[in-house]
Amino acid sequence: MPRLTMMAGLLLFSGLLHAAPAVTQLQDKLEHPWSLAFLPGDQGMLITERPGRLRLWQQDKGLSAPITGVPQVYAEGQGGLLEVLLAPDFVDSRRVYLSFAEAGDNGKAGTAVGYGRLSADNRQLEGFKVIFRQQPKLSVSNHFGGKLVFDRQGYLFIALGENNQRPTAQDLDKLQGKMVRLTADGAVPPDNPFVGQAGKRPEIWSYGHRNPQGLALNPWSGALWEHEHGPRGGDEINLPRAGKNYGWPLATYGINYSGLAIPEAQGQKMAGTEQPLHYWKVSPGISGMAFYNGNRFPEWQGSLFIGALAQEALIRLTLQGDKVIAEQRLLEDRGERIREVRTGPDGYIYLLTDADNGKLLRVGLTEKS
Repeated sequence: MPRLTMMAGLLLFSGLLHAAPAVTQLQDKLEHPWSLAFLPGDQGMLITERPGRLRLWQQDKGLSAPITGVPQVYAEGQGGLLEVLLAPDFVDSRRVYLSFAEAGDNGKAGTAVGYGRLSADNRQLEGFKVIFRQQPKLSVSNHFGGKLVFDRQGYLFIALGENNQRPTAQDLDKLQGKMVRLTADGAVPPDNPFVGQAGKRPEIWSYGHRNPQGLALNPWSGALWEHEHGPRGGDEINLPRAGKNYGWPLATYGINYSGLAIPEAQGQKMAGTEQPLHYWKVSPGISGMAFYNGNRFPEWQGSLFIGALAQEALIRLTLQGDKVIAEQRLLEDRGERIREVRTGPDGYIYLLTDADNGKLLRVGLTEKS
């Protein structure tokens, strides 16, 4: 057989035996679920519902009644109960962090973060304490952000939207459109980039963000990765670094929903601002983000999974270091808005779908010929 023909035959054969996604529905009847966190061992997972409920889901028991002790939330538009995150020392402290939209005195709202202690029977969040409030409160139900992550040093990062008030993302005296870095108790680390500078909030780590909807630590490098919604086009992935400006609204790959340019934009690039690691010309409406470092499905090693709300898909990005070298769309045939993406301790991918009757899904691979 000629060499080219043989290679073509091998490629055709390998294409016939490829892994296809296998989806298992674990739970439905979730009202706009937003985030999930795995409890250690086989204790199940905590799930937030945007109207203000925190629930426990367990394989053998299903969905619990709402856990008590959750703070009152501003459940308007995109607001409500958002992220749930376990403390790094959860086994000892049983500390659970929540981000949520909080109403202010002026009829507007902002993002807040606090923690409580999950009771031994998993039914109550005890002694909930707010440790951070976005100031000033400017949102009329849009762009709260709210994603949370702890880095390897135990610092808490909070991704904050600009409340649909574009210029505020560049104002260092405000907490709109910022990445914030705090200690686990809410104090400002002394090495934050703007500590001691007049007119600049010391909580700020980076700025020029629009509406962050994904936040995760790269398991291989330990670097912080963030993604955010652009306007009409320009969804992007960034690597937020201390003191850096990520451009919004001065530099963007998107345009206004009207089809006109963003009024403040000076182009897709601007001196003094950071370029995204990756962007989409047409916005998928990205949401949730999880690196795959499991052993169950070797084909997924080195991948980054991101949900798509607008385009109703699970996006798989193949990485080579800090470069995206391939993109694959999964689950498009389901027609579901994917809100949250997590890698489970069992090596499966877990998803939450955004709907009045939202679902918890488990995704793996099956051999298909």
